[in-house]
Amino acid sequence: MTERELNAAGITHPALRAAYTRCRALNAHHGKTYFLATRLLPVARRPAVHALYGFARWADDIVDDLVSDAGPAERAAALDALQLRLTAGLRTGESDEPVVRALAHTAAVYGIDHRHFTDFMASMRADLEVTDYPTYDDLRAYMHGSAAVIGLQILPVLGTVVPRAQAAPHAAALGVAFQLTNFLRDVGEDLERGRVYLPGDLLAAHGVDRALLEWSHATGARDPRIVAALRAAAELTRGVYREAAPGLAILDPVSRPCIRTAYVLYGGILDAITEDGYSVVHRRAVVPRRRRAAVALDGLGRVAAARLRARAGRSGRSRRSGRRTAVGATGRSA
Repeated sequence: MTERELNAAGITHPALRAAYTRCRALNAHHGKTYFLATRLLPVARRPAVHALYGFARWADDIVDDLVSDAGPAERAAALDALQLRLTAGLRTGESDEPVVRALAHTAAVYGIDHRHFTDFMASMRADLEVTDYPTYDDLRAYMHGSAAVIGLQILPVLGTVVPRAQAAPHAAALGVAFQLTNFLRDVGEDLERGRVYLPGDLLAAHGVDRALLEWSHATGARDPRIVAALRAAAELTRGVYREAAPGLAILDPVSRPCIRTAYVLYGGILDAITEDGYSVVHRRAVVPRRRRAAVALDGLGRVAAARLRARAGRSGRSRRSGRRTAVGATGRSA
């Protein structure tokens, strides 16, 4: 499948093909939900999404996966090195780092605003120093760089049936909705990293603070105040999904099944959290495999329908063009 994707995208240089293959592997390993949805995209557009997501995962790994092996100074140095490679790669289109090379190529092909990558790196740096967010506004500022810009980066790859600026707010909101979902699902894991990604003002409104979350995580004990706060966070997240929803219909029709599938799958994580009694402080909620398969199957059906409509549209345009040519050749007017 990798060869087919690369050939369809017109990626022929061996080093560049290897770079995209590396990004695809990162996407497949880390982003199982989104990787599944990506497979519903037209084949030629998949490598670009792999490059964007692969880079994001690689930067995130510097922040998270080195926590037990390196201190903040070492992780900051790794981010500094990545920033230098990113800046040079975006400027020249080349890099000795495969993930940056694929990203730079994708940015050039699709005309992605480089500011989105700068904002993303700023949020990655925040993770080295900031361990909680007092208000939802504070968290939204962080998520602009860590999530909203991911939606904005991918939007040119997906394509739209309206001016891109009209679709941008919905794409940004969807990125935020996905990340808020991850924050809810990963409350326990984030506590182990010393971080709380739930807004402090939302927690406080239900009598919850970091100490109570840490106590619950350490002891396995439940507390109704935590359940109430998590329920409120889930409702807040569903509100962001509602902000994003109108954007689905204004994407390129052949891209809609991919994003709709991601939308439904991530929303399913919220459902799983609810069904598990908001126990995310103690364990990660998991969407049943059968439910995931059903959503993916529905997505495949939508892909097939979109491709049939696209072929019918091309065929209709071809027939109309042929008639116009024939009319012109005989000298008759319409």
